[in-house]
Amino acid sequence: MKITAGTTVQALQAGLPLDPLENRILLCHALRLTRVGLITNAERALTREEAALLDALVARRQAGEPIAYIVGQREFFGLPFQVGPAVLIPRPDTELIVELALERLAPAARMLDMGTGSGAIAVAVAHTRPDAVVTALDLSDDALHVARANASANRANVRFLRSDWFAALGTDQFDLIASNPPYIASGDEHLAQGDLRFEPSGALTDFADGLSALHTIIEGAPAHLVAGGWLLLEHGYDQAAAVRDALLDAGYTEVQSWRDLGGIERVSGGRRG
Repeated sequence: MKITAGTTVQALQAGLPLDPLENRILLCHALRLTRVGLITNAERALTREEAALLDALVARRQAGEPIAYIVGQREFFGLPFQVGPAVLIPRPDTELIVELALERLAPAARMLDMGTGSGAIAVAVAHTRPDAVVTALDLSDDALHVARANASANRANVRFLRSDWFAALGTDQFDLIASNPPYIASGDEHLAQGDLRFEPSGALTDFADGLSALHTIIEGAPAHLVAGGWLLLEHGYDQAAAVRDALLDAGYTEVQSWRDLGGIERVSGGRRG
């Protein structure tokens, strides 16, 4: 479908070759309209420039590029997050680890988000609980640039560090450590499908069995957790038992897993003994 000048907003809402939600998102983005604006501007005709822009956006989506990268934003925990090829796209499943962290953070507690990417976990916690002392780290300078912008845009007070896991923390200790690390095994067919094709591979896979980053965090966290402090880890749909075993082997207590909205064991964690 070639989008041409003079086509109305109403006709495009029904005629774009994408699903209705994506149609609406791209129309709002290209025409700088709200969802209500699409209704009140139903008879508006596109200019030549608007038609060319929308045509290019639709072509990018048809080529498989994630809608979040095309519009440069994704909502997470009710907040807008800037996203791009340097970071993973925040997903609703990850909101579970935010909820679990918020339930366990005492007033003025210290929290660490490891491998922060877009900053989704750290910013969501800091925005919801301004009393919390939140630190976030990542090895990627590009990801940290995005995360800092998201913290600023959402008025969240987060300390950001460039660090290869625990390397830059020194003797810092926290009441809770949370992480959504790379957990897809190298060669997994999902890496070549859908949005994952466009996302940074180093944030998706450990280039090994999918458990190496999780083990690194489990083994290193006790030195940076206060006694009784929590470690919460997001992991793959089939990794809960392995993560629980690793936590138990490392001496954590109250080890358990929690299910996401789809009923999948998505987060596992325990307390430092």
